[in-house]
Amino acid sequence: MIKEMDRSPIGVFDSGLGGLTVVRELKKLLPCEDIVYFGDTGRVPYGTRSRDTILRYAQQDMRFLLSKNVKMIIAACGTVSSILGDGVDVSVPFTGVVKPAAAAAVKATKNGKIGITGTQATISSKSYVKEIGALAPDAQLFEKACSLFVPVVENGFVGIDDPLPEIVVRRYLEPMMENGIDTLILGCTHFPILAPIISKVLGESVTLIDAGAETARYAASLLGENDMLCKDGKSGKYSYYVSDRTDDFSVVAGTFLGEDISGSVDRVDIHSL
Repeated sequence: MIKEMDRSPIGVFDSGLGGLTVVRELKKLLPCEDIVYFGDTGRVPYGTRSRDTILRYAQQDMRFLLSKNVKMIIAACGTVSSILGDGVDVSVPFTGVVKPAAAAAVKATKNGKIGITGTQATISSKSYVKEIGALAPDAQLFEKACSLFVPVVENGFVGIDDPLPEIVVRRYLEPMMENGIDTLILGCTHFPILAPIISKVLGESVTLIDAGAETARYAASLLGENDMLCKDGKSGKYSYYVSDRTDDFSVVAGTFLGEDISGSVDRVDIHSL
């Protein structure tokens, strides 16, 4: 018999669209799982906010997901993950993106030189430095806050032939090549959308660590270890919620997910939670 908790959805939240990179990977790994996604599009970006504001937003986001009876919460946001850490007091299993991405970077690097990108809040928190330092004390780390990456992605400037994102990527990341990095953490879940352009700028010798994909794999493993995976074989159902316009979200979300979700997005008054 399928336990009631097994059929409960996985909850995923982010400041905007970036967390959909986690959803995309979860759908591949766990096709029978239901997923509830909340994108706080009315308050994006989180990366430029104060610590107290980010904590308040995250608590509201998690309360909304818990109201949907989720069995797990994934903070698919590098900023929130960096501020909250792993010690989150919620009634269901929780993970952010820092721990899985840091572990993957340590495993991938060959010369011990790792680049770290993220929002200003993520970089200022030193969350990746602390996590990697615990795993590989001798690693050489090079951080860069890439504040313009999020608005570039949120506004749909993601084409490989579009000159704007390449100019932005070069401005931020070319100096990292002088440090000889062989691994780069894309520490915000928006950033993997720019991965083709980042690879073009840095070259194939640099391994990119997709924080969203690594987090999805970690979440799947965590659910399995706790015997919480859905086992009924049914196809998963997906619900999308935002705090601002649904039509704008639907259009750009198609780029992240590779499918049309128009008509499947609802607006939530997150301020009331």
